[in-house]
Amino acid sequence: MKNRALLSLAIASAIGAGLATHSDTAEAARKDKCYGVSEAGKNDCAAGPGTSCAGTAKLNWQGNAWKLVKAGTCEDIVTPYGTNGSLDPIAGQAGWKEKAPS
Repeated sequence: MKNRALLSLAIASAIGAGLATHSDTAEAARKDKCYGVSEAGKNDCAAGPGTSCAGTAKLNWQGNAWKLVKAGTCEDIVTPYGTNGSLDPIAGQAGWKEKAPS
C-alpha cells in the first residue's frame, strides 16, 4: 500500500512538472527579443561585447541589448530619445551617454 501511494505521488509530480514546463514554453513563445529598449543594467541577456548576461548593459537604450517584450509590440516601443525598438540589433547605436542612476 505504501509503495502504491509513493508511485501515485511520483506520477502526479511528473505530470505537474511537465505541465509547468509546457506553460513556461508557451509563455516564452509569446515574447520577442526587443533591441534598444532597455535601460542600463536592465537588459534581459547578452548585450554584445563587454557584457555577458542579464543586467550588464552599460548604457540606456543600448542597440545591442535586448529585453523580452510581448510579441508584436517591440517596434511600437519608443524610447525617451524617440528611437523605436527593433527585432534585430541596432547597428551604430551603442547606447546613449546617459547612464543608469547609481
